[in-house]
Amino acid sequence: MENEIFTPLLEQFMTSPLVTWVKTFGPLTAGNGTNLDEYVALVDGVFLNQVMLQINPKLESQRVNKKVNNDASLRMHNVSILVRQIKCYYQETLQQLIMMSLPNVLIIGKNPFSGKY
Repeated sequence: MENEIFTPLLEQFMTSPLVTWVKTFGPLTAGNGTNLDEYVALVDGVFLNQVMLQINPKLESQRVNKKVNNDASLRMHNVSILVRQIKCYYQETLQQLIMMSLPNVLIIGKNPFSGKY
């Protein structure tokens, strides 16, 4: 049942303007990945950290786990780095303070298919 509900949400998310823009930085998966494969590549944080380094090459390099293999703690680590890098970019480069609540790294790490953040 949850899979049936998640599929339309996944389709909607993967065609959103933000995901379309992120895909301009390169393929999310090797070969012909499905929307689910591409979603997993996004929530693992590896690709998004690479995008962040292209946006701001001055960022302090932090060790991102390249082989997450559905490990929640590795996913949380990668997403935590990403959130810190985004905050840093907004504060130091754009001179702006983020006033909205940031994604919950624990929820993304433990259950990236929950639809919550």
